[in-house]
Amino acid sequence: MNIANWLHAAARVHPHAPALFSGDTLRADYATFALRASSLARVLADEHGIAAGDRVAVFARNCVEYLEVLYAVWWAGAVVVPVNHKLHPAEAAWIIEHAEASVVFTDAGATFGPGQLPAGCAERAIEGEAYRLAANSHGTLVPPHEAAPDDLAWLFYTSGTTGRPKGVMLSHANLVAMSTSYPIDVDPVSPADAALYAAPMSHGAGLYNFIHVRHAARHVVPESRGFVAAEIFALARTLRQVSMFAAPTMIKRMVDEARRSGSTGDGIKSVIYGGGPMYVADIKEALAVLGPRFIQIYGQGESPMTITALGRSLVAGPDHAERDRILASVGTAQSCVDVKVVDEHMNALPPGVPGEVAVRGATVMRGYWRNEEATRQSIVDGWLRTGDVGYLSEDGFLTLTDRSKDVIISGGTNIYPREVEEVLTRHEAVAEVSVVGERDAEWGEIVVAFVVPLAGATLDDATLEHWCRQHIASFKKPKRYVFCSELPKNSYGKVLKTELRKQLLA
Repeated sequence: MNIANWLHAAARVHPHAPALFSGDTLRADYATFALRASSLARVLADEHGIAAGDRVAVFARNCVEYLEVLYAVWWAGAVVVPVNHKLHPAEAAWIIEHAEASVVFTDAGATFGPGQLPAGCAERAIEGEAYRLAANSHGTLVPPHEAAPDDLAWLFYTSGTTGRPKGVMLSHANLVAMSTSYPIDVDPVSPADAALYAAPMSHGAGLYNFIHVRHAARHVVPESRGFVAAEIFALARTLRQVSMFAAPTMIKRMVDEARRSGSTGDGIKSVIYGGGPMYVADIKEALAVLGPRFIQIYGQGESPMTITALGRSLVAGPDHAERDRILASVGTAQSCVDVKVVDEHMNALPPGVPGEVAVRGATVMRGYWRNEEATRQSIVDGWLRTGDVGYLSEDGFLTLTDRSKDVIISGGTNIYPREVEEVLTRHEAVAEVSVVGERDAEWGEIVVAFVVPLAGATLDDATLEHWCRQHIASFKKPKRYVFCSELPKNSYGKVLKTELRKQLLA
């Protein structure tokens, strides 16, 4: 069940189908794509002794070669360790050492200094003449190495907001289950589609490559190798049928650019969003500006991209009494998983009662790499404890309130930051907001809102205090507002609440 078999099959059945694009420039058809992966796999084996089960890291920016390297590693029967390219080299080196990787691919092959990489780990460039020679050194396409369904394929390291990152072990079967759920629960795929990688390929955006490879669709990396809203609109107009994964902050920037330039999103088929809260006011604005192109998913590294989904027809559905409730949710369970909300003893809670979200099914990870204790804590009787707090409705829609560690307990009462953020985001002068708890001698914690005003707008405490009194219970209102020009975010657009808490402590 080697996931690389999907590329091998696409290359044999659709050899001349366009595969890899840098911007709107075709770089390889499927026959060439597969041949490069096969060639690189032999180089990895011959020059570095890479064998089945060995780990190969990728610490590079988005590029078409990224996909070639991924499939080369699987072609050899080895394991990919994708590393966020925005990490410091010292942080990346820790992941590479912990994963016991034998090779790391970097942009130019000169990212790490002497002694930074573990002994025996070689650094190779993902670009340049040496890479091109390696990718074209063998002219015969050989089948990928055989792999069992439970063999490790993707070793993904969590962001590590509560300590050192943990290595999530995803098997070939996990990746197949995730990918086959996509056309059922998220969005149908055809060979005419173009998967655009504007978010980091080391994470969710990269995981969506598989189903597009299976359908011999196109893969597009913007020339900027990242997210530039104007560039995306231009590529969509040229390439057509473009689908992409985006964090909510990216959608906000696309809406801003569309308003500035008059773009309608022509050529964009689908924008799948997740990775953070998408507030009701924001998705309504996106629909008004760019039309019915949006689909929501909820997942996490431990059950990649696959816990719940809110389909296009529900996101863009007509106004009715329940619409805001549905838009505020993350949808219903995807087809290959079960979802429930539990208390601290793993007892299922009734509809409407908040608790921890748990999921089980074919996408749930094998466990954490070299960390049996963390695995035992996270997987209980086959159920993954996500650490997310939410509740299920009678009709099966899951609404997330917060991460369990983000819940604010003030005066013995739970306050969910997401609920307060939803209210503040609806104010016409608020661009962004994030709510956290601050230690307080009297209340235990108080609610603090970090607020980014819209450009040119004037905001003060009294204005937002009055707004909150109109829309939310008094005990939930922020006790303090911190006005700032921007919120700290990681490379995937998630607000770093840990950094906001540090600011309060400082």
